[in-house]
Amino acid sequence: MTNLFDLTGKKAVVVGGAGGIGQAIAEGLAEAGAQVMISSRKEESLQRAQREIKANTGLDILYCVGDAGVETDVENLLATAVKEMGTVDILVNSQGFNKKFPGTEFPSDVWDQMFNANVKSMMFTCKHFGKYFKEHNVHGKIINLSSVRGIRAIGNGGMGNVGYCATKGAVEMLTKAYASDLGPNIQVNAIGPTITYTPMMVGLLPDDEEARNKIAASMPAQRIGYPDDCKGPAIFLASAASDFITGSTIYPDGGLTNVG
Repeated sequence: MTNLFDLTGKKAVVVGGAGGIGQAIAEGLAEAGAQVMISSRKEESLQRAQREIKANTGLDILYCVGDAGVETDVENLLATAVKEMGTVDILVNSQGFNKKFPGTEFPSDVWDQMFNANVKSMMFTCKHFGKYFKEHNVHGKIINLSSVRGIRAIGNGGMGNVGYCATKGAVEMLTKAYASDLGPNIQVNAIGPTITYTPMMVGLLPDDEEARNKIAASMPAQRIGYPDDCKGPAIFLASAASDFITGSTIYPDGGLTNVG
């Protein structure tokens, strides 16, 4: 039987692939056989991620500098990926950030910044890569990074997430809408992690792993997430194993969305 999870010969672009969950997913796709290009706004971060993935796996990946919130940068990313890899089969959207404020004090400029980075940038990438997939008859896979905050506003540090919850709720519906628009030969799905110990969370979570896990004591898994927890779901959603799944979100969340 063919290995349903084998990505040999596939070409993947991971936006936001220079750290945290995006870098882990890029590494996982490369380990599964795909040729991978990562993209982010800062070249030094991309070069660091490139070196770390090489050190961890022995595999070489490509990179392209660009801001996914700028439509011309997205067009350049697609053109560069096609030029360097010959085609693109897989798009992962892992860009975005979170800033917490009480709902009664949320700054409008930060709100706009978050929607630009977390939502509009995904529309740009889905728009242009989706068009490429359709025009070139590619059986494409698009994977958007959502969050448990897309469907759950409270619990495990939910306070102050008015902006983040709103953007991730938008990502959930963006995923469903593009799944409808781009079907039947293009699958669009999402991954919705729980609180995850990424470089962005260093300083916001305790240094000690046991102390971090106490934050998640009410969850069945009784620990917070780590970037590698998203590798398996990403490989699944990028592979032939998920060909009949679209418009869905997988939650690597230790059971958070299923309890309480």
